[in-house]
Amino acid sequence: MSNFSRQIRFTSSMIRGLQYRISRSFTTIEGHRPTIIHKQGLDILHDPWFNKGTAFSMTERDRLELRGLLPPNVMSNEQQIERFMADLKRLELNARDGPSDTNSLAKWRILNRLHDRNETMYYKVLIAKIEEYAPVVYTPTVGLVCQKYSGLFRRPRGMYFSAADRGEMMSMVYNWPADQVDMIVVTDGSRILGLGDLGIQGIGISIGKLDLYVAAAGINPQRVLPIMIDVGTNNEALLKDPLYLGLQQHRLDGEEYIAVIDEFMEAVFTRWPHVIVQFEDFQSKWAFKLLQRYRNSYRMFNDDVQGTAGVAIAGLLGAVRAQGKPMIDFPKQKIVVAGAGSAGIGVLNAARKTMARMLGNNELAFESAGSQFWVVDANGLITEERENIDDDAKPFARKTKEIGRQGLREGASLVEVVREVKPDVLLGLSAVGGLFSKEVLEALRGSTSTRPAIFAMSNPTTSAECTPEEAFSIVGDNIIFASGSPFSDVELGNGHIGHCNQGNNMYLFPGIGLGTLLSGSRVVSDGMLQAAAECLAAYMTEEEVLKGIIYPSISSIRDITKQVAAAVITEAIEEDLAEGYREMDARELRKLNKDELLCYVENSMWNPDYPTLIYKKD
Repeated sequence: MSNFSRQIRFTSSMIRGLQYRISRSFTTIEGHRPTIIHKQGLDILHDPWFNKGTAFSMTERDRLELRGLLPPNVMSNEQQIERFMADLKRLELNARDGPSDTNSLAKWRILNRLHDRNETMYYKVLIAKIEEYAPVVYTPTVGLVCQKYSGLFRRPRGMYFSAADRGEMMSMVYNWPADQVDMIVVTDGSRILGLGDLGIQGIGISIGKLDLYVAAAGINPQRVLPIMIDVGTNNEALLKDPLYLGLQQHRLDGEEYIAVIDEFMEAVFTRWPHVIVQFEDFQSKWAFKLLQRYRNSYRMFNDDVQGTAGVAIAGLLGAVRAQGKPMIDFPKQKIVVAGAGSAGIGVLNAARKTMARMLGNNELAFESAGSQFWVVDANGLITEERENIDDDAKPFARKTKEIGRQGLREGASLVEVVREVKPDVLLGLSAVGGLFSKEVLEALRGSTSTRPAIFAMSNPTTSAECTPEEAFSIVGDNIIFASGSPFSDVELGNGHIGHCNQGNNMYLFPGIGLGTLLSGSRVVSDGMLQAAAECLAAYMTEEEVLKGIIYPSISSIRDITKQVAAAVITEAIEEDLAEGYREMDARELRKLNKDELLCYVENSMWNPDYPTLIYKKD
């Protein structure tokens, strides 16, 4: 069939789909059809989903009984954004709540107020200024927001399920007004970024992640749901705080804990069978167990384990390219990993699978790939001599005879391991700020790599293993540097720049979610996650990676997400997991070529455009 004929078929399909959408109560190629509402006047202005502020046209003001309730001048979208930005710059300092309140937290407060009154404008601003405001609604500022959430709480967002709700969750889910939910981000608050147990205040991370699903992936904000599962807290300060909003009891554990999560999963998938649930910031103790428990029966994934791993793999492959080598040389890289929590083990598993696939994807390849990693936790180098070694870390324990030949031992310090192994990559996922000390970085100078890579991936900024200034000044100019939180590039002198690459999970999780949604896959497979990582790794040009730029600019996040989503859909089709989405069934999905698939993804992304509002009595 000719490309022209395929395009004709695709266009007809999209027209049929658009007609179908118009007849339904939901939207996908959204914002261009009239929206029926059952309220008028001040009720509209107080509803952030429908409020347009000064952008209501005169005909709408008459139709919706708004004339006289707004200033007479009708503003364009551009004028509204310009006014908001001017207000924000002027009010940042005034919004500070005392000297301990940072400028970034002041920005969060102002953005949150806009979110409260005009949701469409909020996402217009976030998308237009994503590079500036992603660090405000997400890491690193979201960590500070979570720490202060009980004091910042003004208007509820999302849902709260607690240990006190056992036996009631199936009915509770029907308290949420949306009949369709596409994406849920859920946390139990047990390990928020690198800040530890923040209890119910962890809801802030779920809200921030979903803001990025809307801004980056175009998920309709009326179909996202942040959720907090409150099973108590082991944070003694919160247990004693009379203003704490959560259950003031110690965390449930064991079978009691699992029973709560089981009931929650059954409830949300009963009401919304096609929803995707992203688990976020669960402590390592439960992250892997819950992932293995649910991943083959529910549409879910864990961003800390799988998303972090995917972004790290993309960066590691980019580092190989930056050395002037093909990505197929990745299995030759020697990698020292600092941190054996859920994120660290997730990266290790993904990296070993990637290496094994490149080596032939058999048992021998898998064993060979495992020998490329040296894992150091709080007790030093992990070897087979370690007592009570965690089952998840056991496959990466070094053999005693082998490390003896390397001059190492069980529990060897990070400095010793780096000095003896001379790694190509030093990867930090420890949540210990400053772990890559001067001594560790000096040891890395002995690397056998022509261009060693340093990944200080822990969040927030205060938990980063080192800063880019420290890395470039101590190890040298010719390194690759990446971090989990944003840092500025480093001036190296003579016009040279040391690029600080932010290995941000937002490069992948929005595309994984969107691709899973549009493919209709019932599970999020390892192959889909691998496809997302490889898509991100290939996104940068050869010229960029040779300059040391291994991650793209956040300003390109909508296009990155579109590409990643298309890669996830393609893999779902190849694995025969795709069941289609709405009018685009699996058979039609398989017929799309690459350009048509990208067009389909782009047209399925929500844009913050004001719809025409039409009043209709109940």
